[in-house]
Amino acid sequence: MRYFFSTGEASGEFAAVLLARALRARDPRAELEGIGASRMREEGIELWRDHTGWASMGIVAAIPRIPKLLVQMWLTALHIARTKPDLVILVDFGAFNVRLAKALRESLDYERPILYLFPPSAWLDSERTARAVSRWTTPVTAFAHQESFYRSLGLPIEYFGHPLLGEFRERVARPAPPRDGGCVALLPGSRGTELARHIPILLRALATLREHRPRVRATIAVADPRLDRLVAAAVRGENVRGLRIEHGLRDALADADAAWVASGTAVLETLLLGVPAIALYVVSPFVVWYGRRMQRRIYGGRFITLPNLVMQEEIVEEYLQEKATPETLAAAMDRLLEDPQRMQERLARLRTALGSENALEQCADVAFALASGAEAPT
Repeated sequence: MRYFFSTGEASGEFAAVLLARALRARDPRAELEGIGASRMREEGIELWRDHTGWASMGIVAAIPRIPKLLVQMWLTALHIARTKPDLVILVDFGAFNVRLAKALRESLDYERPILYLFPPSAWLDSERTARAVSRWTTPVTAFAHQESFYRSLGLPIEYFGHPLLGEFRERVARPAPPRDGGCVALLPGSRGTELARHIPILLRALATLREHRPRVRATIAVADPRLDRLVAAAVRGENVRGLRIEHGLRDALADADAAWVASGTAVLETLLLGVPAIALYVVSPFVVWYGRRMQRRIYGGRFITLPNLVMQEEIVEEYLQEKATPETLAAAMDRLLEDPQRMQERLARLRTALGSENALEQCADVAFALASGAEAPT
C-alpha cells in the first residue's frame, strides 16, 4: 500500500519516521512518500517536498512564508488527488495540514482516508478547529486532555498515549556530579530563529556556569548537519572553549547530567531519557504580544512547556523571554546539578500520565487498518 506523510518541522518528521517504521513492520512492501527533510530521506521515504525553513514562531515570522506555503499546499493537494495514496498521514503543523485536509475534502472531493497524528490546538480547546479536523480526518491525539475535549463535543478521536513514550528508555538515575564539574547539554531548537536567539544566551549561560563550575563539560545539539557552520561560528564568537557539537538529541544527551532545552518536543524527549532539564524560550520583541496572548489562551494559562502542560504543574523550570538571562539560566542549572535526583519522582509521574508504552504500535494499527480499508481497531 502507499502512504503519504505531511510534516512541517523536525519533531513531526521524527514522529512520521517512527510511524513509517511501524507500518513497514505490518506492510513490508509499503511505498512511502511525503513532505519532510533529512530524517525521512535517510529512512528511505521519497520526499515530495523538503520542509526545511517552513516552520516559524508567531504571526510576524510567518507572514513572509504564507504565499510560498499556500502554493506548496495546493501543489501537494493536487499531487495527492492525482496519485491517490491509500492513506494520507498529517503530522502536527496545523497551519499547513489543516488547510491541506480542507483542500482535499472540500475542493478536490478526495475520498480516501486521512489520518491526523498530533492534531492542532491540543492545549487551546478550539471547538472550531476540533470540528474541522474531525470532519475531514481521523484524528489521533497524544494527550488525554485533547481526547476529553473532543469527547465533550461528541467528536470521534483516537487516544492511546504519546507515540514517543516507548521509543525513549529512561536511563539509570545518576548521582550529583562533582561540585566543580559535570556535563551539560545545550539544545537550542531546530528552527533558524530559535538558534539565532537561543545559542548566544546559552553560550553566555555556560560561561557564567563555569565561573562556579570551572571543570564543567558541555555539548550542543545540532538538528541538521547543514547548521554546523552557524553553530561553530556562534561558539567562536562567544569564545566558548571545549564545547562539543553533536548531531541529534540523543548524542548530545548521552553523557549529560542535565540540559538546557528550548521549549518544545525536545523537552519531553529529554525527560523521557531521564535527563533533568531546564526549559527556555525567547521570541522576537515584535511577537512578544502574540506569545503572551497565546499563553493566556493555553489550557491552564500558566505554562507553555509540554511536560508542565501535561502535568499541570511545573515539573520543569521554564524561563521565558526576559527571564531567560544567562545569569538566571546558569543559577538554575547550578541548582539542578547539585541535586539532579529531585526530578526523578516527577519523571516517573510524567511517564504514567503519557499513557501506554505501546501507543506507537496502536497508532500504526489504526493507520494500517485505514489504508487497507478495514475497520480501525479500538
